[in-house]
Amino acid sequence: MENNNKLEKTEIVKLESVAALRKTMDDYFMRLKDAAENGTAKIAWCTSVGPAELLYSMGFEVYFPENHGAMLGTTKIADKYIPSAVVKGYSPDICSYLTTDIGAFLQNETPLQKMGFKSVPKPDILVYNTNQCREVADWFGFYAKHFDVPIIGVTTPLNIGELSPAIIDSVSKQIMDLVPELEKVATQKFDMDKFRERVGLSHDGCALWRKVLETARHKPSPINFFDSAIHMGPIVVMRGTQYAVDYYTILLAELQERVKNNTGSVPKEKFRIYWDGMPLWYKLSSMAKLFAKLDACIVASTYCNSWIFDDLDPAEPFISSALAYSKLFIVRSDEVKEDVLENLLKDFSIDGIIYHESKTCARNSNNRYGLQNRLFEKTSVPFLEINGDLNDPRCFSEEQSIIAIETFIDQLAGQKALV
Repeated sequence: MENNNKLEKTEIVKLESVAALRKTMDDYFMRLKDAAENGTAKIAWCTSVGPAELLYSMGFEVYFPENHGAMLGTTKIADKYIPSAVVKGYSPDICSYLTTDIGAFLQNETPLQKMGFKSVPKPDILVYNTNQCREVADWFGFYAKHFDVPIIGVTTPLNIGELSPAIIDSVSKQIMDLVPELEKVATQKFDMDKFRERVGLSHDGCALWRKVLETARHKPSPINFFDSAIHMGPIVVMRGTQYAVDYYTILLAELQERVKNNTGSVPKEKFRIYWDGMPLWYKLSSMAKLFAKLDACIVASTYCNSWIFDDLDPAEPFISSALAYSKLFIVRSDEVKEDVLENLLKDFSIDGIIYHESKTCARNSNNRYGLQNRLFEKTSVPFLEINGDLNDPRCFSEEQSIIAIETFIDQLAGQKALV
């Protein structure tokens, strides 16, 4: 009886793997710190869906400003930093990762200072891929000018329907063209075997990440969106390394044990929700508690699925990199997105969808051009739209959103009662 009472009071069943995650991420940052302070390696800055495998294969330590932007979001004080970027001429309506990150830099503040960093690690070169948005090139351009270091990148087409050979060949050639520019900075010359090895490790890490997310097909789900948003750290910043493979092996084993024991992330899961759009980084914990209180588990999301690149193939490292990074959900046409979402709704037995319209992230807000209505017509899965932002808390009305979410879950309960 005592155990049952304890479970009833538990809002979320926490993952034990979080200790291994913390060590994995701490070690990553310590490698960066060593490179920045002691020159143990050159440092490349990379966008989160950029050619990390290529950079790791050439001996770089790799830093991801988007990861830093999310870290700043979780501090809940992004609105302190954004005005400094606005003064520099950056609109408050563009990516708040960008404005938060640049604003914090201008104020000489970073969460990394708690780990002993003096500032963010100085880049030797910056490498981007515009498959996410054009902002990443502008963002990196600021730092290229500030540090007076090279900036290179890949321009990926947008609104891709068919992944034609012409598109893949173009992107593949652009990645190849990075090599001679990287060799001017790197301590190592390009080595095809090392590149193949990194692509293979990236494939293996992504395949494990897919399996991690797919455990949520089980009822009850052993993991929720809020867990996944935190535990995706290694697949973002250590894709192409053994570190990511090792970590997801640990996490997957724990989730498989939960599936075996029917242990749910939300103790009394009744409703299975799909989250489309960016996380509310400054409200992860409170939102997780809210959904658990409502016996609702967010079992799948567009965001976390965006780091599954198991098309990577060491036999064709350049071509498969181009395929994987052009297949990304965010660069696809709405027709493709609708098909992907329709399949995910079936695969994860979704009861309802929540679309987060992020004010400063149009590319990750998929409810602006009627997709939500077209998908409802196809699937009859109810949906709710909430307004907010990935980093800027001023764009989010918590009270209004809580009322909307509670009402939405009540509506889902009413529908279930009729079945």
